[in-house]
Amino acid sequence: LRYRQVLENLRSLSPRPIDTLHVIGGGSRNDLLNQFTANAIGIPVVAGPSEATAIGNVMIQAMAAGEATDVAGMRRLINRSIPLKTYQPQDTETWAAAYIHFKSLFKFSSALF
Repeated sequence: LRYRQVLENLRSLSPRPIDTLHVIGGGSRNDLLNQFTANAIGIPVVAGPSEATAIGNVMIQAMAAGEATDVAGMRRLINRSIPLKTYQPQDTETWAAAYIHFKSLFKFSSALF
């Protein structure tokens, strides 16, 4: 539910719509967390790659070797090489009700500090 709260803040700051959340690194391996995240935020979650830092390093090397010329080219190489998993939102009404409750708790707890 905290992901949803942060996403709402990001949406209020961004001039561009946010219609997919990408999770990279070790958290992308956690199927339950990624499904719950999709449920809570109400948009698809694309998980992977899990070794994002190492892949970023490899992509810089690919650029130096002429295999990629820009970020778009790097993304194409990654998409062809590394499977990603997409989680679609489920049971969104239950999660929306939980979020309303979460926000009421957050307002109370933030008033304490």
